Amino acid sequence: MKIDVLLGLQWGDEGKGKIVDVLTPRYDVISRFQGGPNAGHTLEFNNIKHVLHNIPSGIFREETLNIITNGVVLDPVVFKREIEALEAMGVDLTKNLIISKKAHLILPSHRTLDAASEAAKGKSKIGSTLKGIGPTYMDKTGRNGLRVGDIDRNFQDKYNALKEKHKRLLKQYDFEYNLEEEEEKWFEGIKTIKRYERVDSEFVINNLLENGKSILAEGAQGTLLDIDFGSYPFVTSSNTICAGACTGMGVAPSKIGEVFGIFKAYCTRVGSGPFPTELFDNEGDLLRSVGNEFGSTTGRPRRCGWIDLVALKYSIMLNGVTQLIMTKTDVLDDFDTIKLATAYKIDGELSDQFPYTLDDSTEAIYTEMPGWKTDLTEIRSKEQFPPELKAYIEFLEKELKIPVKFVSVGPDRKQIIEI
Repeated sequence: MKIDVLLGLQWGDEGKGKIVDVLTPRYDVISRFQGGPNAGHTLEFNNIKHVLHNIPSGIFREETLNIITNGVVLDPVVFKREIEALEAMGVDLTKNLIISKKAHLILPSHRTLDAASEAAKGKSKIGSTLKGIGPTYMDKTGRNGLRVGDIDRNFQDKYNALKEKHKRLLKQYDFEYNLEEEEEKWFEGIKTIKRYERVDSEFVINNLLENGKSILAEGAQGTLLDIDFGSYPFVTSSNTICAGACTGMGVAPSKIGEVFGIFKAYCTRVGSGPFPTELFDNEGDLLRSVGNEFGSTTGRPRRCGWIDLVALKYSIMLNGVTQLIMTKTDVLDDFDTIKLATAYKIDGELSDQFPYTLDDSTEAIYTEMPGWKTDLTEIRSKEQFPPELKAYIEFLEKELKIPVKFVSVGPDRKQIIEI
């Protein structure tokens, strides 16, 4: 058996959670392989919206095992809050959720460091979600981190030592904080984590593969936020690309099978950073309002623009995408004309390559196509697609050289059409 990987191809918020939920019945196991509570995967069914931050999106399928693996950074406070919300709905996660001992923990002082550092940057802010993600990954690579497996190994002393280190770092900032107010909730979250089985997930996953179990790896954020290949420095602190699934779960590259790449029919971004196709006019406002483009984790309004095929080709190359999934197609229902960025103009020259430095001087060059001017939300089969939508999909497949296998025309499970 091979592990299939599902990840975002843009700047996050592509609709990964909903797609995982739809694909889950095909898999025995769903595994989160990187990121933390800066991710917000939204699922909607039976007219109820669910937002997951730490927990894999297969949690609503009782027969599916969900694994939080070593590549994830886990906030006990957020984890406890998620667990309580799910339990209130009658979901018993103790039966199908396990946690890697090697997953790193986000401390209250990590969140404080994140906020202090971002505040000190002034106009140079990178748009951090202030969830403590960056400082936690810094401690991980600096070999100072506190891991889930430490809960049973002289935990209080290790916690205190790391907290004191953070307090020394905080002295360089003019920033007021009170860690004690947060610590009580944090240690209550640790008690919640203790209720769940803590495992060496790399052995669990490889054993599951050997026993013929099907596994889907769920990525967080998006390819263009990858720490190495994203629009640096406006990126996240982990590898969001397919290769991150190998290190984030402890599996060999040869174990990767299908790679599902998710993208919106347009483009969005939260926070700071370059965005060549961003719209500042009524069309951008329409995308935001119709698409309800507000961060599921931060609540911040998302910046909106036309689809960027230069960036998509780059993401497909990095990830080895084998199947494409287009979401939020219905948001474009009311547009007379739809634009697609097919090249960049950089220093007066055209380029179809994603540049080393993506900045405000990068100009998007567009191809225009007629809109479908049709309500797609009631469509349930590809045969019902209007001709203009079929042409849009065909154009994408020709440019990207990868088939579009699923098209989403609304937020509900029932509104995802397999082609």
